[in-house]
Amino acid sequence: MGIISKLQPLFIMLAAGTGIAAGKLSPFIAEHAGGFIELFLMLMLFFVFLSVDIKNIAKSFGNGRFSISALLINFIWTPVFTFLLSRLFLSAPGSTDIQLGFIMLMVTPCTDWYLIFTGLANGNVTLGSSLLPLNLILQIILLPVYLWLFMGAVFDGGIGSGFPVGILLKSILLVLAAPLIISNIVKLITGKLHKGALLEAVLKKSDDIQFLLLCLAIISMFASQGTLLLQNLFIFLKLLPPLAVFFIVNFLLAYITGKTLGLSFEDTVPLIFTTSARNSPVALAIAAVAFPTQPVISLVLVMGPLIELPVLACDAFILKKWGESVPY
Repeated sequence: MGIISKLQPLFIMLAAGTGIAAGKLSPFIAEHAGGFIELFLMLMLFFVFLSVDIKNIAKSFGNGRFSISALLINFIWTPVFTFLLSRLFLSAPGSTDIQLGFIMLMVTPCTDWYLIFTGLANGNVTLGSSLLPLNLILQIILLPVYLWLFMGAVFDGGIGSGFPVGILLKSILLVLAAPLIISNIVKLITGKLHKGALLEAVLKKSDDIQFLLLCLAIISMFASQGTLLLQNLFIFLKLLPPLAVFFIVNFLLAYITGKTLGLSFEDTVPLIFTTSARNSPVALAIAAVAFPTQPVISLVLVMGPLIELPVLACDAFILKKWGESVPY
């Protein structure tokens, strides 16, 4: 294991600190850093998909134990657990918007980051990719239902009529489809040119490259949102306890579920990340349309990844070490 793999959590914290410092020192960096998050995410996914055989994605749907358990955890267990956490930690007077933002964040499973961390932990990325369509469609359909059930929210046509379908489709096209298509074009070209050895050499360094790009994305995120975070630390501190409980419980639940169902360690890794990582960009897009006069909701959705990303990076580090040294 290289020095980068051994010190992943430290590098994550350094990246976060670097981002905050850069954003504070330079208003120019703070203003423009957010535009690089999507770019670094796309580059990371390019290297993730470079090692995935797209022909095997369809076969992954045949793993019913994985798919059903992931869907049950994401769309039955997690919404109920989220509501209980919001009532336990965020039900103080005047915290309605914080509670609503928290629920919006936690009931929307991730559609991109979890694949990156699955790859970093040497998990089955192909299997994890098979959940993307279901995760995306179900969260869009069920989010208004969850909010109505748990918050009694009345949407005056907000989410239903104003949902930014075009923005969402554009984001999915850019962030997911483009890296997938380009990576397969590269594999096709290298195969035609008999450059398989070159591709294998690149893939051997893929983990380190992905992690470097992850650090750059975290620097960009913290540089663009660090000032906002520091100005509203009380909200950040309120979110820490319920998020900590969520990540610990869902990690253990997915790990135990995978082991109980007889999934391999490589297949359990994407189960852990798809049930842990959250889809803050989609939730943020919805909040901007549905609740334009309640900025605290959007602020919660911005702060979520600032806590989530270091946690997921630590999870990837732990799982990679377990996979290399602990019998499953």
